[in-house]
Amino acid sequence: MGEFLKVERRGKIAILTMIKPESMNAIGTHDDCQDIVQTLRQLGEDRGVSAIILTGSGKAFSAGGNLKSMQERKGIGVLDQPDATRSNYRKGVQAVIRALMDCEIPMIAAVNGHAIGLGCDLACTCDIRIAAESAKFACSFIKVGIVPGDGGAWLLQKILGYPRAAELFLTGDRFDAATAKDYGLVTEVVPDDELLDRAIAIAERIVCNPPRALRLTKRLLREAQHSRLNDILELSAAYQAIVHETADNREAINAFVEKREPVFTGD
Repeated sequence: MGEFLKVERRGKIAILTMIKPESMNAIGTHDDCQDIVQTLRQLGEDRGVSAIILTGSGKAFSAGGNLKSMQERKGIGVLDQPDATRSNYRKGVQAVIRALMDCEIPMIAAVNGHAIGLGCDLACTCDIRIAAESAKFACSFIKVGIVPGDGGAWLLQKILGYPRAAELFLTGDRFDAATAKDYGLVTEVVPDDELLDRAIAIAERIVCNPPRALRLTKRLLREAQHSRLNDILELSAAYQAIVHETADNREAINAFVEKREPVFTGD
């Protein structure tokens, strides 16, 4: 992969670690963005991957956008005039958010430290979020005089609801992991040195299930966020017709009847 993400495989689990601790894993260049997009595309094409863990190196999950690049008017943010800046956001950070949201593989954010601005929104694209005790969060775009240009205004209120999302974006307040759990942003808070092990344990409970059904179930959950019930019922019927014809479905039913553990092949 590239210079922003390190990929480690543990069976059916892929661990993606942001590896720019010197900048608190801030995303500053289009190369950073393309590394994320291309990594997700390659993993999506690998039928042997059934869960992804996203985490950071050093003391941060991700500090978000690179403010030094903004100051210098280069990288993924502001350029020399508004139209260029608008296009820059579309092909950079917004492409990252789209790739994360379009990923069919179940994703767990293991928030190991600061998740600020874009960094918080990266975590919001994951299906499950857990945090280390030392983690800190902020939707702090307003503190530097900008708006959430990465889709965070949509992402966070899907998770927390409008009033809480509005409070966090309009104040820019920083909050700790325990508060994030109270808000419902993360489901668990664990000691720092147990974070990755806990994320792997959750991933292992996921990857023991049939891979095709996992990906289609995630897609249904995503579509259900913005679709009518009738539309989801139709899509569910279509997906059900697919998985009913798989060897994994037959194996699961046979194993249940025979009172044994199923062995899934991904077929």
